[in-house]
Amino acid sequence: MSEGRATARYVRTSAQKAKLVIDLIRGKDVDSALATLRFTRKGVAKDVEKVLRSAIANVQQKQGAGEAVERLYVRECYADQGPSLKRIRAAPMGRAFRILKRTAHLTVIVEERLDGQGASRTRRRGGGPGGAGSEGAGRGMKRRSAAQPAPDVEADATPEPDVPEEEQQAPDLPEPEDESDEPEPEEKPEPEEKPDEPSKPPPGGILGIR
Repeated sequence: MSEGRATARYVRTSAQKAKLVIDLIRGKDVDSALATLRFTRKGVAKDVEKVLRSAIANVQQKQGAGEAVERLYVRECYADQGPSLKRIRAAPMGRAFRILKRTAHLTVIVEERLDGQGASRTRRRGGGPGGAGSEGAGRGMKRRSAAQPAPDVEADATPEPDVPEEEQQAPDLPEPEDESDEPEPEEKPEPEEKPDEPSKPPPGGILGIR
């Protein structure tokens, strides 16, 4: 099994930014990885592409590996943090701000893919007639069950027992009480009118002279 390795040291970028690009090509074929790096809008993509081409060239230098280039794929790729350059920037009132210019070490390893190895590494998505794994199959069953009309539910046809007509009649309700039996309220006697008494003359006569 042919294998090629290449490393680029002290690349002027941070390892965090390099990992964003490296994760795009891990596990892909060499041709697909080169096409991905060509159209990736990151500055470090060009450096990763150079390292990948160098790893492919290292495989071609080995004896008997010239025809195996088409079956190569990116087995491993990672970025390690390198030393940082310390710089300062002038700030107000005689102060200074620290600037860290980071570097990274890029490593790419390519390997020849064996027959049937790609099928085992790729994740199977088709899971039956639904074509989307177990989840897709479940969704397909839900859609089918929703499309099928619901069966007609037959009414409960249990015969009712025969009840004689006398019992079918409404039950006897208690008769309302006769309101006439209640005692009538007693009428209060009206007060007798007293006869008008003759008005007595005031003392001292009619003229009020004593």
